[in-house]
Amino acid sequence: MLIPLIIAALAGYFLGALPFGWLIARKFGVNIFEHGSKNPGATNVKRVLGGMFGKRGKRAGDLAFILDALKGAAAAGWPLFLCGTYTWQMQITGLVFALVGHSFSCWTRFKGGKGVATSAGGLFVLLPFPTLLALVAWVTVFQVSRYVSLASIVASFVLPAAAWIFDVPPAFAILATVLGVFVIARHRSNIVRLCNGTENKFVKKPADSVSSGQS
Repeated sequence: MLIPLIIAALAGYFLGALPFGWLIARKFGVNIFEHGSKNPGATNVKRVLGGMFGKRGKRAGDLAFILDALKGAAAAGWPLFLCGTYTWQMQITGLVFALVGHSFSCWTRFKGGKGVATSAGGLFVLLPFPTLLALVAWVTVFQVSRYVSLASIVASFVLPAAAWIFDVPPAFAILATVLGVFVIARHRSNIVRLCNGTENKFVKKPADSVSSGQS
């Protein structure tokens, strides 16, 4: 069992470590680690590039989110093609290490995003219905508050709660709980700013101001 898990961990880490946000920003001549919240998550990429390049920059931020989500989906999904005895263990290991790779990428001196998109992509493969409920919670909170960070934190509570309520396999419910806690922990600075009333909102303007980056 050890060898399949090691393979899943390595594949997951190097998938997660692909620094799409950083690479996309570089295409625009921007070092994303020097702007905005200084992390390469999709929200920060969209805020920074959108402010500099308008709609083209915002689309680049959307692309970063999609690619980050696909990393998680790939890490959790590829073991399904093996149809082996340890498939679900490999799926969980792959997604966990994809999140580690995204947050601490070896290609960017172990700096990275907050894991929202990567977690969402992987969990949609493993827990489609609870993940859909978390997405609805994210959209609802964001539309009401315009805080990306608050929406992500609430979704990180809703996902594990839904996983336990709907009686999914215990291993997947535990994974959802662990990843929810991890994502919330990665939002510590946002939580402080929310409590202090200093967190930035996503305001609809010609040059949008998007809240502090995460993904």
